[in-house]
Amino acid sequence: MDLLVNLYSRKLADLARRTENVEATIRVALPPEQHIIKDWVRTHFSEYWVSEVSAAMAHQPPGCLIATVDGQLVGFACYDATARGFFGPTGVSEDQRGKGIGLALFHQALMAMKAQGYAYAIVGSAGPVDFYVNAAGALPIPSDQEDIYQGLLRITPKAGDQS
Repeated sequence: MDLLVNLYSRKLADLARRTENVEATIRVALPPEQHIIKDWVRTHFSEYWVSEVSAAMAHQPPGCLIATVDGQLVGFACYDATARGFFGPTGVSEDQRGKGIGLALFHQALMAMKAQGYAYAIVGSAGPVDFYVNAAGALPIPSDQEDIYQGLLRITPKAGDQS
């Protein structure tokens, strides 16, 4: 399900307050770090998301934010990766979840999108719908189960492959 976030909603000010004390540094990723970020995303998430990180990093400024704790990468969030105006993918390492890092990444990415002139953000194929609804008042976009990912090429196991 795709969701729509109004970047002029007062809920984003509430989100900013909720993320003030997050003990992670959130910043725009730098091009020389791209290989580190991609390796981390590949290890913790998926090859598909690595492709989206590549697309987000190709923009100027990069559409990829990272979260670090004690100089270590613990999360990322992209926008304008699969399509303009789209937020995601995003993820936080398992051992850092529940600390507000995902909220902070989401908030900072939305603020970056707003600064670039967007009035709305689309969360494409939102996994945790309630997270986005509660964080920013995201609204479902009506559809007939059709989205930008329809027909996405998938890797299929080879005959006899156990994976």
